[in-house]
Amino acid sequence: MAAARAPHGNNQPPKIIIVKKIIDGGHGGHHGGAWKVAYADFVTAMMAFFLLLWILGATTEKQRKSIADYFTPTLVDLKDNSAGSNGLFGGSSITDKDNYPHKAQQTGTRSMTIPSGATGGNKEGSGDKGSLRKGSAATAAEDQANFQRMRRRVQMEMASNAKLAKLAKHVRFVMTREGMRIDLIDDANYSMFALGTTALVPEASQLVGLVADAIKATGNPIMIRGHTDSLKFGDPRAMNNWMLSSGRAEATRRRLALGGVPEASFERIEGVADREPMIVEAPTDPRNRRVAITLLYRGSRSGA
Repeated sequence: MAAARAPHGNNQPPKIIIVKKIIDGGHGGHHGGAWKVAYADFVTAMMAFFLLLWILGATTEKQRKSIADYFTPTLVDLKDNSAGSNGLFGGSSITDKDNYPHKAQQTGTRSMTIPSGATGGNKEGSGDKGSLRKGSAATAAEDQANFQRMRRRVQMEMASNAKLAKLAKHVRFVMTREGMRIDLIDDANYSMFALGTTALVPEASQLVGLVADAIKATGNPIMIRGHTDSLKFGDPRAMNNWMLSSGRAEATRRRLALGGVPEASFERIEGVADREPMIVEAPTDPRNRRVAITLLYRGSRSGA
């Protein structure tokens, strides 16, 4: 049989045409989806990390131990049938009233609202130490009544004395958490002490004597605090506002003692210089010079 003639008279095998399709997968390959999976894992890990940081910051040592115990199967088995204690926090919630504030009416964490002895319930500020703390409610009410009688007595006797009546605007009675505070305040025209000294002027000495006569029988502890303005002395090594304020507080104590106040009544005598100005915006204002005599509630002595 004769071989078939190649096309066009050419005695060669026919050509095989191969079509090669090239798909451009190199350029723009980073737009694929593999990186998204890795990124999602990273974000999940970061979220878990920040959640861990939040739990560490928002929980107490007891709660953190409860969390650790929850993820320890052997300890969970031991608590399995304990009523209210087989949860994540052993029956407590992270947002319990005494643990972590999460509402507007909550004032703080357990460490701020519950005494260190874990006693006292919800009575903030009425534990074993501090104002109103050792005495009963009846004692506190009696103290307040005595304070008001003392205030009226001092005001009436000042009003009946022409010299002391002029000092009425320099005397201020203020009820505080600690007790009744009597402020003896200077101004630009009058000073209770000779300028730059710890010597009471005669009228001020008579006024402190009047206060002594009114408070000597009360039996309340007494705190005296001296204050100055912020004017400086030439040589602070010889005299400064710390020395002046504490010296004036001590001079007031001596005058009260001379007026019959028992030595045992004095609880604290201190000078704070210009650190607690009454006129905050004007620390050099002469009204910042004052002595504060505070009748403390009974039972508020340190260590009582």
